[in-house]
Amino acid sequence: MKSTMQTPSLLISQMMRYGTTVHANQRIYTWTGTEARSISFKEVGEKAAQLAHALRGLGIEGDQRVATFMWNNAEHAIAYLAVPSMGAVLHALNIRLFPPQIIYCATHANNQVVIVDNSLAKPFAGLLPHLTTIHDVIVNGPIDEETRAALAAPAHIRGVHDFEELLAGQPTTFDWPEDIDEDDASSMCYTSGTTGHPKGVAYSHRSNYLHATAVQSALGIHQGDRMLVVVPLFHANAWGFPYIAMIAGASLVMPDRFLQAEPLAAMISQVKVTVGAGVPTIWNDLLHHLEGSPVDVSTCRMLMVGGSAAPPALMRAFQEHHGIEIVHGWGMTEMSPVGSLAIPPTEVEVGSDEYWRYRAAQGRLLTGVEARLVGPDGELQPWDGAAVGELEVRGPWITGTYYTNGAESEASLREIAEKFTDGWLRTGDVGTLTPDGFLVLTDRAKDVIKSGGEWISSVDLENLIMAHPAVREASVIGVPDTKWGERPLASIVFKEEGAATVEQVRDWLADKLPRWQLPERWAVIDEVPKTSVGKFDKKVLRQRFADGELEVETIG
Repeated sequence: MKSTMQTPSLLISQMMRYGTTVHANQRIYTWTGTEARSISFKEVGEKAAQLAHALRGLGIEGDQRVATFMWNNAEHAIAYLAVPSMGAVLHALNIRLFPPQIIYCATHANNQVVIVDNSLAKPFAGLLPHLTTIHDVIVNGPIDEETRAALAAPAHIRGVHDFEELLAGQPTTFDWPEDIDEDDASSMCYTSGTTGHPKGVAYSHRSNYLHATAVQSALGIHQGDRMLVVVPLFHANAWGFPYIAMIAGASLVMPDRFLQAEPLAAMISQVKVTVGAGVPTIWNDLLHHLEGSPVDVSTCRMLMVGGSAAPPALMRAFQEHHGIEIVHGWGMTEMSPVGSLAIPPTEVEVGSDEYWRYRAAQGRLLTGVEARLVGPDGELQPWDGAAVGELEVRGPWITGTYYTNGAESEASLREIAEKFTDGWLRTGDVGTLTPDGFLVLTDRAKDVIKSGGEWISSVDLENLIMAHPAVREASVIGVPDTKWGERPLASIVFKEEGAATVEQVRDWLADKLPRWQLPERWAVIDEVPKTSVGKFDKKVLRQRFADGELEVETIG
């Protein structure tokens, strides 16, 4: 028997229309350094319409990709709404990636137009000659003539446009198409959590809609909340917060490039932030700032943390000294990204040992996220809080593959296929599940280092280090770090004694990867331990580090 229910598509434009009309008086605040400029949701809807008309004028007529190279600000949020609502696909480029990775992602996605913040325009101009699929650049904010000339110099660039000038005079309404398939791509992000090239994840209108609704409900975000969104809009789909704002009627507080503790504290105080979202390092710095420079943060009740696990001491300090709950979230770019939230059951006594065990977990699986634990021999493990297995997930906002453009090698396609088993995504995380659906991660199947909410590939680091002429072998593991959660420790074997110093290897490595990926901890060893089949045995190195057997040198 079929239901009698209607089946309209779940579209980004629906969330935008709702937010900009029903919640027209809510606002987006963008920090300028000392204060916030703001724009109402009603004006956001009008700006989104103007941007859509402007993009039509630049040739965006179908599902072409429109890239952003921006901080968190009102203009970026407007693009988050306008681009998918008009039927195009938003691709938020990760400004923290190394230039070759940015070039690969933008080219692989076939970006056509890019919106760039003025503070990022000069470094982006250096990338633009290599981004041959892009034909128009829109700059948010004033730039000098030298930068403008650099942006316009590549032969494939048809025009460099000022954001406000481009929108000026455009109609403030737009006939948002309703014939978009809800399963069509609305936006995309690339993940570098595996070796090799970053992998593209194409989110659908439906997946974004359902994800935003689930996270909004689980976190209890409601009309009138003011959400400090520190998690970058270019990182893991911004955890869905631009769309959560529309459906909940919660204002957005955007830090732009002001991500240090002092301006963040000022934002909370001045704008009266009620909730926030960011990686542990951000909140750790804020906590230390509040200890030395008291600021009124009494309006804030909750800060969500993701990207890596928050230290229990951090969670306790915020809650006990400032009345702010730190809520763990776990997920992946491939999962839109939130899969679980660590909100203890209501029957657990606040402050008890059991309460803090729940808080420290990765969280309870959200409704809609199915999970299973697969043991080393392929057998399914029980949800008993003890049995360990690799976590596999599936659900309506979890990717079923990676984006391909037809140019992938057979090896790349095999690597993609190996990430999925019978419709389940292999997360690469190892852990347990409790009977009431709480996830506790104990290890990673892949040796990827999570530092400050960003992934660092240990294998890529090893390959770069071993390219040094004096290095015979190198193995990189993640070790605990009080500020960043994890940092890489590089253990190297020189070809011969005195061939080079660790400092020389590090200096040689410095211009070959982003500074934040450069290891500070180094150890010189006689040989990298190996398994019976000749693979690097990193668990042995981890144990040696834990036992204090490695002579670790800290540089930088």
